[in-house]
Amino acid sequence: MKVILLADVKGHGKKGELCNVSDGYARNFLFPKKLAIEADATAMNELRNRENAAAHHKAEEEAAARAVYDKINGKDVVIKAKAGASGKLFGAVTSKEVAAEISRLFSVTIDKKKVSMNDIKSFGQFSADVKLYSGITAKINVVVSE
Repeated sequence: MKVILLADVKGHGKKGELCNVSDGYARNFLFPKKLAIEADATAMNELRNRENAAAHHKAEEEAAARAVYDKINGKDVVIKAKAGASGKLFGAVTSKEVAAEISRLFSVTIDKKKVSMNDIKSFGQFSADVKLYSGITAKINVVVSE
């Protein structure tokens, strides 16, 4: 019997998947515990609609990430920092500051966890990676000046 799983079932599949199980297992275990529904025409149509909607949302997110990639890839981000008499920075320039500056310059929201770089403790030019989506990573140049 073909059923659509309403929850993860060990050994059979994950939530929302279509799987084939024995009639007795479906009637005596899956249906009473509300772990699955029978895969009739209505349920199949709902499953297809849900899958199409998920694919559409994923495509929209990827398109938005590509737009942000085109905006920021290869650009310079200038960060002003205070230094002591010896020319060393007070503290360090972190991914939080870089993400805030990217958001301010390019009008896009970037989470500090998406910026991959080491803390910068001196003046100069450094590179950083910004992970926008699975497989889409922009490279930016971070310029630290007084």
